Amino acid sequence: MARTTTMRLVELMVLKQDIQNVILYLGKEGDFQFQNEVRAESEPNEDRTLFEKLSHVRSFLGIADLEGYQSPLELPTQEDREVCQQLIARAEEIHEKELSLSDTLKRVSEAATEAQSFANLKVSYSELEALSFLTMRIGKIAPSAYDSLVKAVGDRAVILKLGEDGSRIMAACSKNARFALDTELKAHHFVELAVPSDFKGIPDDMLASLTAQKEKAQKDFEEIQEERRNFALTHEQQFRKLLQAFSLMSQVHAVQDGLESTQFVYRLTGWIPAYTCRDLTKRIDSITEGRAAVRVYAPNEVAAVVSGQEKVPTKLKHGKIVSNFERMVFSYGSPLYGTIDPTPFVALFFTLLFGLMFGDAGQGFVFLLVGILMQKKLFKLDGWEKFGIVFMAIGLSSMIMGILTGEVFANAELLAPFSRWVTGFFGTPRDQILPMMPSGDSQSITRMFMFFGFAVGVGFIINTTGLVINIFNQFALKHYGKALFAKTGLTGACFFWYVVVFALRLAFFGHSPALYDWIIMGTLLLLTAFGEPLIRLVEGERPIFEDGLGTAIISAVVELIEIISSYLSNTVSFLRVGAFSLAHAVLGYIIETLCAMAPAWGGVLISIVGNAIVVVLEGMVVSIQVIRLQYYEFFSKFFNETGREFKPFVFEYHSVA
Repeated sequence: MARTTTMRLVELMVLKQDIQNVILYLGKEGDFQFQNEVRAESEPNEDRTLFEKLSHVRSFLGIADLEGYQSPLELPTQEDREVCQQLIARAEEIHEKELSLSDTLKRVSEAATEAQSFANLKVSYSELEALSFLTMRIGKIAPSAYDSLVKAVGDRAVILKLGEDGSRIMAACSKNARFALDTELKAHHFVELAVPSDFKGIPDDMLASLTAQKEKAQKDFEEIQEERRNFALTHEQQFRKLLQAFSLMSQVHAVQDGLESTQFVYRLTGWIPAYTCRDLTKRIDSITEGRAAVRVYAPNEVAAVVSGQEKVPTKLKHGKIVSNFERMVFSYGSPLYGTIDPTPFVALFFTLLFGLMFGDAGQGFVFLLVGILMQKKLFKLDGWEKFGIVFMAIGLSSMIMGILTGEVFANAELLAPFSRWVTGFFGTPRDQILPMMPSGDSQSITRMFMFFGFAVGVGFIINTTGLVINIFNQFALKHYGKALFAKTGLTGACFFWYVVVFALRLAFFGHSPALYDWIIMGTLLLLTAFGEPLIRLVEGERPIFEDGLGTAIISAVVELIEIISSYLSNTVSFLRVGAFSLAHAVLGYIIETLCAMAPAWGGVLISIVGNAIVVVLEGMVVSIQVIRLQYYEFFSKFFNETGREFKPFVFEYHSVA
């Protein structure tokens, strides 16, 4: 069985003149995890400042941000710095000019609007205010609030628009109603304008002048906007290239500032996969022209690892298919370094269990198609694209099970000819190779219970695999006591296996319980129940009974009950596989029945909606159940202690705009 990737600790002594190129190489390769965490923030420096300015300028120019790095990854040169400063200066000049013209346009527009509002006022404002029976209010209001204000005052006042946009109004009411009018005006955020008492309106030549100024300001503003767009279009690729270079440089500075160093030499220590050691040594030697010192240590040569203060990072190495299932392992926990890699088993069991519980050739094809589109980057699902192969795997598994059960999009008739042709080779032709729906057939219940038995058998294989992995792991870690006497160790596993064989002998071979059966099972059970003191005995820990003999006996009784109940529940838990498979068949039958009852167009609609609900909701429920079986029945056998996931240093783009 494959183990986790062999790791090595590398110590690099690099001169100051080479350190940035070495960090660039390590970040590009993505196979070096620093032994000690380095600071994420760097000290203020010119390159960091330029990157921040570039990010803000990019945002102002409307240039799309980088989604990631594009090859080649290179650090900025002195020429890049000069070009960058020139571009930033020109962009800031355009930005300042645009802001200035925007303010001018706003100011001129407001003046023109104000003037237009009073263009028709032909008598002095003081004469209007002198009316003894009227109260006048002139001011500003949001155009969107005009209709609401008119409705609110009703017949108590008259509201007139001054100008075309409705932002300036005149309100008139009787002296008695002025308080009610003022209340409504205040509620609608009315701002009263101070109008000179002798004001009689705006001369026509002034109106024309203000209109001309507004048009010129609008034209100037549109020209600077066009200049900004042309500048962005012309220099877009240059900006993106510089953004990438200075983003990389910022991260290089951040790492460099966190390293141990003297005036001339930097020290880097980190973990790498053993298979990359030779290439790393050659590349570092080439980058530094032989000016670097490289030392490589095995984990057992690292004092912190030997003393237990540090865990060796765990890296899993797989092909394209199995690697897509790694996150299911790491989401539970990282395997310990040097132990069995469970990912291939996770890939197999997840695919198998999903297919058994979700058997439909048509719905499985939907998962397969979604997986293909995700893998080809044609369909994005909120970061789930990396699980494209997982969708393809469960889709194929579901399709195979669907062919066996004869279901295509909840229709049990489309595959009937094929099923009759296949089953005809083995006797009487049937509409389904593996009928799941209960029926009046006398064999229906028998077949259903056989499938439940098959599901329990699959559970036995999964439990056994977990036990074997744990035993191998404990021996590999030199925990011989746990390997022999733990609940999931050799004695516990032998008890589980013997009980299963014993049950099969009684059920199918007509054997009767013999004395040796009880002796073997009792001995194995007692050894496992007293596992804790036996583990201490084997591993040389004293005293053997840490809390006394009486406590050990009580603990053993509790452990005995737990062993029996846990192995029983771990096995029976897989009955859910058969239950969900049956439930899926029933849902398909319901959809098919409803389609048959409805008219032609209604049947098509019911089929589409029903299948969509099954694919989304039941697909989600089945996935959760499969993950639960993996975590609680499989991982629990050997995940007694979690390791440290290998998280190499790699460049990641983060915008600061």
